[in-house]
Amino acid sequence: MSDYAAQALRGSKLAGAKLIRFLEDDDPRGVEGLKLLFPHTGRAYILGITGPAGAGKSTLIDRVVSVLRTRKLKVGVIAIDPSSPFSGGAVLGDRIRMQRHAGDEGVFVRSMATRGRLGGLARTTNETALVLDAMGYEVIVVETVGVGQDELEIAELAHTTAVICVPGLGDDIQAIKAGILEIGEVFAVNKADQAGADETVTQLLGMLGMRGHTERGWRPPVIKTCAMKDEGLVAFVDACMAHRKYLSESGRLKQRVLARDLHLFKELVKQMVYEKIFATPSAGGEELRTLMEDVQLRKIDPRSAAEQAVRGIHCGTMP
Repeated sequence: MSDYAAQALRGSKLAGAKLIRFLEDDDPRGVEGLKLLFPHTGRAYILGITGPAGAGKSTLIDRVVSVLRTRKLKVGVIAIDPSSPFSGGAVLGDRIRMQRHAGDEGVFVRSMATRGRLGGLARTTNETALVLDAMGYEVIVVETVGVGQDELEIAELAHTTAVICVPGLGDDIQAIKAGILEIGEVFAVNKADQAGADETVTQLLGMLGMRGHTERGWRPPVIKTCAMKDEGLVAFVDACMAHRKYLSESGRLKQRVLARDLHLFKELVKQMVYEKIFATPSAGGEELRTLMEDVQLRKIDPRSAAEQAVRGIHCGTMP
């Protein structure tokens, strides 16, 4: 076993950070390390935190980590941030996040940049969660970037998706109801000390009552929180843990783990096929170059050209 993988399994934060960096940089050492770590994964509980910008997700997560630590749970945090237009890195780094946990050996915080990716997560978020899982972190909290109703990728990754809302944002609920409102299993109305909090709770409960695909045996709770004042956080954590218990007892937890692994497999296949064809100017061979030229000359439509390219890969006529 590689030194980095072996050290990560023993809980080394440095080795884990190195492997995550390798994965972000497409370094082969990261891929090889993850292959060795994968058999040791599947044990962590992944809690996804999403919601509109300004809802106070980062502050709430900071306090949630404190609650989880009082319960002697090791916690990993993956915070997805917007990308810097200059460096491509995370605009908000873990240097300024959750400073109270900086010296806690039971907490690992990692900031990741979206690098232009849509859906609320970074490209290697799934792999990073696997590394933290193998390192022995029992709860992994994933915070999405906070762009709004298109942050649906978190539902593919997390066992429990918590949606954070906040009063006083006007059409906030209307803006999210068609997207992330439908994937939430736990809801929090943060900054509940502000005017309009009770009205927001009422709106959420009404919309959840109309949601037709609620899981049998589980009705999403709506918790009022005020992270800055440490109010409602124990109730929020209890609600998330209750959903975890529900998943475990109903057999859905194992199903979600298998579904997540299958989703990652499909995403990697799409990425690898794309890179195989388009990574270099010479990739794809003469047939692919001819197809692209024919599309530009309007001799063939893009869909027919794509179908031919896929058939070529399937038949092995393209490298």
